[in-house]
Amino acid sequence: MSEVKKFGLIGFPFGHSLSVPIHQAGFKSMGIDATYELLETRPEELVDRVKYLKTNNFSGFNITIPLKLPITMFLDEIDESADVIKAINTVIINPETKSMKGYNTDVTGFGSAIPEDFVIEGKVAGILGTGGAARAAITHIALQKAKEIKLYTRNIPNSLELVEYLRKTFPEVVFTPMQIIGLSDLSEVVILINTTPIGMFGKSCGYSPVEEEALTTMKKEALVYDVIYNPKKTQLINLAQKHGYRTVTGLDMFAYQAWHAQKIWFNQTPDFKDMKIAALENL
Repeated sequence: MSEVKKFGLIGFPFGHSLSVPIHQAGFKSMGIDATYELLETRPEELVDRVKYLKTNNFSGFNITIPLKLPITMFLDEIDESADVIKAINTVIINPETKSMKGYNTDVTGFGSAIPEDFVIEGKVAGILGTGGAARAAITHIALQKAKEIKLYTRNIPNSLELVEYLRKTFPEVVFTPMQIIGLSDLSEVVILINTTPIGMFGKSCGYSPVEEEALTTMKKEALVYDVIYNPKKTQLINLAQKHGYRTVTGLDMFAYQAWHAQKIWFNQTPDFKDMKIAALENL
């Protein structure tokens, strides 16, 4: 009888996480005997948590906020997928040496959810927010050779360090920091991505980070992408669909980043549909 492989998620706080059902569905689709645990971990507990994962024979784990950057200090190797974004969300542990290699599947997860026929090259993208999810979106959009990425933020001075880094990393792309408050003109934007928490289940649920009037200034072929997955349809997505824009929800990105993580762990391809269905059933 083969040994049960162990995986988990570290970070703090978790709230309502879909990680367990989505990963279990992936394991089942490949016929792999594995478990997935939620291991709430504060930053000051990270040293002990890494020891725990190694001594308890975990095969790998995922990382969420606020540990995506601190975990890099414990890694023996970092994949090029994580080099640009400077954050780790997936780790594989070598069973013999206990060495750890880090990856980032947020970028590929983000990109995989965009329809294949949607062209980004040479176009203008608008990204609401400049946090971790924004960096994943920015990296994918830049690698797809967008002409310009407009970064909408409440505090432009605080974003200038990021903008400078992006300009050096992707010199062929124009990066323009802009004020999100009072945003009224999106006529140049062909893909609009929300990475802010506005619209998330909780106190900002039912609100949109962009006014309806501003949203309708976009071209008819534009796509609206919200990385929030709870609720399934945010107010931004509802407004976009009301006016006939193509949309992508955060559930697709979330399922795809988990799908890519399992491909790294097992060198096999789980069933994406099974994983997405499991997420939908547990929302």
